[in-house]
Amino acid sequence: MNVFEVLRFAVRGLTANKLRSTLTTLGITIGVASVILLVAVGNGASAAIAASIQGLGTDVVNVSPVRGGGQGSEARPLTVQDAHALVDPVGAPDVKAASPVVNTTATATYGQTSYDISSVSGTEPAYFTTTNRAVADGALFTAADVTQARKVVVLGPTTAQSIFGTAEPVGKNVLLNSIQFTVIGVLQSKGSTGLQNADDVAIAPISSVQNSLAGYGNLSQIAVQATSADSVSLAQAEITAILNARHGIQLGGTADYQIQNSEQLLATRTSATETFTVLLGAVAAISLLVGGIGVTNIMLVTVTERIREIGIRKAIGAPRSAILGQFLAEATMLSLFGGLLGVVIGVVGSQFSFAGINPVVVPSSIVLAFAVSALIGLFFGSFPANRASRLRPIDALRHE
Repeated sequence: MNVFEVLRFAVRGLTANKLRSTLTTLGITIGVASVILLVAVGNGASAAIAASIQGLGTDVVNVSPVRGGGQGSEARPLTVQDAHALVDPVGAPDVKAASPVVNTTATATYGQTSYDISSVSGTEPAYFTTTNRAVADGALFTAADVTQARKVVVLGPTTAQSIFGTAEPVGKNVLLNSIQFTVIGVLQSKGSTGLQNADDVAIAPISSVQNSLAGYGNLSQIAVQATSADSVSLAQAEITAILNARHGIQLGGTADYQIQNSEQLLATRTSATETFTVLLGAVAAISLLVGGIGVTNIMLVTVTERIREIGIRKAIGAPRSAILGQFLAEATMLSLFGGLLGVVIGVVGSQFSFAGINPVVVPSSIVLAFAVSALIGLFFGSFPANRASRLRPIDALRHE
């Protein structure tokens, strides 16, 4: 019996019970599609986060407080004065600008519309240049607005649309936690990473936010811009020296603040998303394993149902290799067809966005998932096929 005859018998065996074959294939299809799609979502999230962080600029350094840091009672919060002290042509020649930032949340009300803004930032005008935020409509607030604590606000495009809809927001008054602010500008869109929407923001003078919304507590961070991307390391060293002196941190002591640049932040976020992608892939691989177990189960049932057929074929001279090849071919065909269908579904599904994330298909995941589906057919089909080939003709013919 040649290979073509073995394959012909295998196809006839599969088409004899179309519903059973379809349901068995479905398990493999779901597993392969899940592997491709979930890995694509993980990589899409990683790419979106990388683009978002790189959008901040390669010359940006963030200084944030550390809870429990410092040396006992000497631990101090970050203050506006700390931020201003960093802009020192003598002590920090590689620092171009430093903006104190206070982050909070607020409920915006306009007419009958109420909207919870996820990020309300109080800062100074240099913050817009430091974080690469440009205005699309209206204007940004000025140093005079900060000095006089004017209640003006610049909205992200998502926030503006959620509050005002299609109406022109510039010049309108909006209530933030029942405090009236005037919208003076709308920022250009920076997009969403799926984990954080950079367009769902409201930015106001720090003095106004502290007076009306956040109180005069600690700063959330200080956004520092180095003179160039090449001078970031020098700027970090200068920031450390100034803050250590202001906070009384001795040599070798534990600082009550931490400094991160965009490259460090990108490395941290990338590591986290890679772990997330591996977990997603592991979950999908489990579903693929379950599909393989389903192949074994169905093939065992098939062997049991066709014992007499196997006995007759062996009695008229069919070699063990022909029986083994037929059932192994059936299991492999189920897995390959399911794998191919899963690849198609996974690739097509990855063309759609999920929770703001645009999946990025990884070719290696397609090859791996399809290869594993083929191996599943060989591995999980080998036991039923071997069992069928070992049946003695006399025992098979007596089977009821």
